[in-house]
Amino acid sequence: MNIREERKRRFELVIFDLGETLIYFDGDLEEVVYESNQQLYQGLRNAGFDLEKTAFIRDFHNQMVVYQARRKTDCKEHTTESVLRKVLEGWGYPNLEKEDISPVIAGMYAVSQKHWHVEPDAITTLESLKRDGYKIGLISNAADDQDVQTLIDQANIRSYFELIMTSAAQGIRKPDPYMFQKALDFWNLKPSQAVMVGDTLNADILGANQVGIFSVWINRRVDTEKLTPADKKIQPEAIISDLGELSGLLENFQW
Repeated sequence: MNIREERKRRFELVIFDLGETLIYFDGDLEEVVYESNQQLYQGLRNAGFDLEKTAFIRDFHNQMVVYQARRKTDCKEHTTESVLRKVLEGWGYPNLEKEDISPVIAGMYAVSQKHWHVEPDAITTLESLKRDGYKIGLISNAADDQDVQTLIDQANIRSYFELIMTSAAQGIRKPDPYMFQKALDFWNLKPSQAVMVGDTLNADILGANQVGIFSVWINRRVDTEKLTPADKKIQPEAIISDLGELSGLLENFQW
């Protein structure tokens, strides 16, 4: 065995983000949100909830905006279920059972799920990493765990991951170090042995940088004109424009 073969490669684990990294969204966001809220209301009406349509949809939408803004600062995940429960309590429906609202939430997310598609190079990249012996994980910020699970199955990529973590299930969002450290602990690895691949500077890249994980920014779906001054200060350790570049990038940092 030569010296090169005796050495361990630098990276053992590749962690992926999901949305706009392995899958992409092709819808008009405002239209999809509008249709989703309509579907949510109709699902509740069909389940027997007595609600005034315009007022309820406005109430739910406004509450979602509030919670989505708050979670960016406190890194705590406020799930769609928790927001819906709060809104329905205000409409006179407290202490609901999970089975009362889970099917309704699933119906709402079915609207947006139609607009998510697997990236053309996602599966070939995952296949290559798996063949080369990398451990592969996924960490996704999302307000509904089941939505993420559905999108993973829809993209036919579940079999590649040994660990799938969502902020909805954990209660914590990237860039909080907790999410990244928990992934490292799962494999008993050091930060220097891991890579994080994601499209969001203030979540994927910042979070990885804070923990000491090698950060790779995939920017093909990023609207750079919408980056804030704070975002632009976050520096990834590597930048790729498609997933096909990843294997070569990792190989250059081996040994």
